[in-house]
Amino acid sequence: MDDIVRAALKKWPNVPACRGWLALDARGQWYMRDERTQAAGPFPRVKGSLITHDKLREFIHRNYEADERGQWYFQNGPQRVYVELECTPWVWRVRSHGSERPPSITSHTGLAVTQVRDCLLDEAGRLYLATELGVGLVHSQDMHDASQAIEDGWWQPREVRSAELPERYGYVLSPQAAAAQA
Repeated sequence: MDDIVRAALKKWPNVPACRGWLALDARGQWYMRDERTQAAGPFPRVKGSLITHDKLREFIHRNYEADERGQWYFQNGPQRVYVELECTPWVWRVRSHGSERPPSITSHTGLAVTQVRDCLLDEAGRLYLATELGVGLVHSQDMHDASQAIEDGWWQPREVRSAELPERYGYVLSPQAAAAQA
C-alpha cells in the first residue's frame, strides 16, 4: 500500500466504502462503473468504462487487496473501493521456458508468483492456478504457454466447477450483491 494511502487512512479513518464502482474482468482489465452503468445491469454483463490511464492502473495495482471476508478492494486514499470480479481476484500471465525450468507467472498487477499449489480446469475449459497469492484465471492469450507447461509436466490439471471456486478459495465475486443481501 502506498504511504500516501496509509496517511490518508490515519487522517480520515471512517470514510464509508463504496461498492459497484470498480470491476475486474477475466483478462485483468479494470472498469469504472458509474451510476448509469450500474443501473443498466450487473458486471460483467454491463462492464462500464475501461480504465486506460497507466498511472491510475498502477495506483490501483499497488493498493489492491482483500478484506477478512474475501472481498477484494482498491484502497483509494481513505476510501475502500470494493471490486466486482468477473471470475477470480487474480489473472495470471504465463511464460513457458520449456521442460528445463518452470514457467514464469505474474499477476495482472505485476506481482511474481513463486509457487503453483494447484492447477484446475473448469467445465468451460478455463485454466486456473492456485498460488501463494490466491487463485486466479490464466489469461486467455497465455493458454499456449500454459498448455506447454502442462505438457512439460510442471502442472497436473484437476477438474473443478467454476461455481465452486469462490467458496473453496474464499473470495467474493460481487461485494455489492453481498452488501445488498446483508
